[in-house]
Amino acid sequence: MKKILFLLLFPLFSLAKGTFDYYGYAKYLFITSKSPFVNERLNDHILHCRLNTRWYPAESLTGAMELRWRGFYGESLEKIPGFKDQIKSAYEYAQLDAELWDGKESLGYAEIDRLYLDYIKDDFQITVGRQRIAWGTSLVWNIIDLFNPMSILEFDYEEKPGADALRVQYYTGAVTKVEAAYKPGKNKYSRTISGLWSINAWQYDFFVIAALQNNRKILGGAWSGNISGGGFRGEVKISEAPSKGAPTKYPLPNYHGSNLTEYDKTAFSAVLSGDYTFTNTLYIHTEALYNSNGKTKNAGVFMMQTLEAGMLSPARWQLYQEFACDIMPLIRGTLFGIYNPDDKSSIIVPSLTWSVVTNLDFTAIGFISCGGDLTEYGDMGNSLFLRLKYSF
Repeated sequence: MKKILFLLLFPLFSLAKGTFDYYGYAKYLFITSKSPFVNERLNDHILHCRLNTRWYPAESLTGAMELRWRGFYGESLEKIPGFKDQIKSAYEYAQLDAELWDGKESLGYAEIDRLYLDYIKDDFQITVGRQRIAWGTSLVWNIIDLFNPMSILEFDYEEKPGADALRVQYYTGAVTKVEAAYKPGKNKYSRTISGLWSINAWQYDFFVIAALQNNRKILGGAWSGNISGGGFRGEVKISEAPSKGAPTKYPLPNYHGSNLTEYDKTAFSAVLSGDYTFTNTLYIHTEALYNSNGKTKNAGVFMMQTLEAGMLSPARWQLYQEFACDIMPLIRGTLFGIYNPDDKSSIIVPSLTWSVVTNLDFTAIGFISCGGDLTEYGDMGNSLFLRLKYSF
């Protein structure tokens, strides 16, 4: 109960000194899905409310707290094992969450996923607390995002989880900086120490990172620019052998192939991305991901190890293709697909967004998966999502 009161009353306490601002949204999401692991089709409803607050006690200091409430009602709570654990964000120290109610077919859950102080003085910026540290330039797979990697298929969490970290930035120019970030952990496998250097040259932004994460040394880089009016970007990462990191909590039998953490060679991954918008609003986006530690078969059974390792895919190769355009001034259609060329599995995601009135949007999204058993996308099934979102 104390946690719930804190979630509700913090904005009022922030008004005591300095100026205060807030914004957010309320969403209703209907999901109907058919999975190979459940005999019948599952229908679910999610009510999602988010409140983002800003507190300005001084010109150089900003306090932020962002929280969300979600209410779940439907058949997945009863028929999907571990459903409750899947919706919770895991933090090593303060969870800052609360169950509002827990029933057989419904669940209420609230959490604070941003809580930080931000101090700016001249060219220095220091941020401490639960925050979003977004590194990377690619639009689908950010392999140098060491703090909050997340799949593009998690479309309903636009903000992405925060990280409990200390971040220091020194701006050497309008678009250049040196940055250091530290995420503490209870052991050497869970802490992250990293640095980033960004420069601008030849009308391109370049980024270089060095880090120690999961007890493994990491070196990476990224770039972002354009060629003939089209976006051109990419990322590369080299890290010590995964076998130097923490062993997996989800070991698999040898007949599926070696565990991702057993790879004893230097790991290399890369992303190449390009996009272009035509004058008639047609948008085309192509992206490819390579991971030397990725699997060429049975990729689907390594999904839990992938999440555990902070990887964005268990596969050796991934190909992404997207098309989008304005069908009407207030209606935009999008179609993208992700293809695994090794196991021949894929997922196709069509969507339609309609701006009903100011600040009110309706979106319909479909997940259509194809592939055999144990492939990356073959066991994902098919789903339809209908969402109504009001922003304030």
